[in-house]
Formats: sequence, C-alpha cells, structure tokens
Amino acid sequence: MAAGRGSEDLFDSILLADERFRGEGYQEGFEKGTRRGLQDGRRHGASHGAKLSSEISFYYGFGITWKCLLQHKADDKSRKRVKALDALLGLIRASDLDDPQSAKLQDDMEKLRAKFRQVCSMLNVPSDFKDYIRTAEGTSF
Repeated sequence: MAAGRGSEDLFDSILLADERFRGEGYQEGFEKGTRRGLQDGRRHGASHGAKLSSEISFYYGFGITWKCLLQHKADDKSRKRVKALDALLGLIRASDLDDPQSAKLQDDMEKLRAKFRQVCSMLNVPSDFKDYIRTAEGTSF
C-alpha cells in the first residue's frame, strides 16, 4: 500500500506543479501585457494629443492673424468676418483643453471645426486644416 500511496503523491505533485506553473505563467503574462498596454496607450495618447494641440494652435494663429488683417477695415463684410473670428477665438478660449479626459472635449472640437469652416467660407479660403500644415509625424515629445 505504501507504493500505491507514493505514486498518488507523485501524481498529485505533478498536477500541483502544472497548476502552479500555469498560474505563474498567467500572472507573468498578465503583468507584461499590462505594462505593454500602458506603454502603447501613453504613446497613442501623446501622438493624438500632439495632433489635437497642433490643430487648435493653428486655428488660434489663423484667427489672430486674420483678425489683425481685418480689424481696421470699416466695411460691413469685414466687421462680420471679425465677429466670426472673435467667435472662433472665443470657442478656443472657452474649451476645456487642459483635461484630455473631459467629456466635452469632443463636442468642443466639433464646434471649433464647424466654426473654422464657417470663417474660412466667409474669408474665401480653403477650410481643410491639412492644406495649411503637414502633420507632425515622427515628432517626439
């Protein structure tokens, strides 16, 4: 009977070792996957944030420049254009750009893009942001 008991203990130790190694392997893989996911998420977030920041900065510079060019003109058309530019700049200032997790950020960007297209239409200039600048691909922050 002792021989039968020894083989059961050996079989149990093999099963327990298999379970232990499987558990350790799972835990190690989970930890590596979590670290990799965080790294990929940070890289994606930085890239997306840089593109968004570039776009908003462009709209701001565009608005300021056109406002400076038009602010001293007295005709009705120029006043309407300056008013639209003020609205564009106001949207930028009112946007919650410091919080990338803000639920309003997507809505603010859609409003900003729509206002930009409206202003471009009033100024008779192309409204595609990509026509003005190249994306900063390869730029690292």
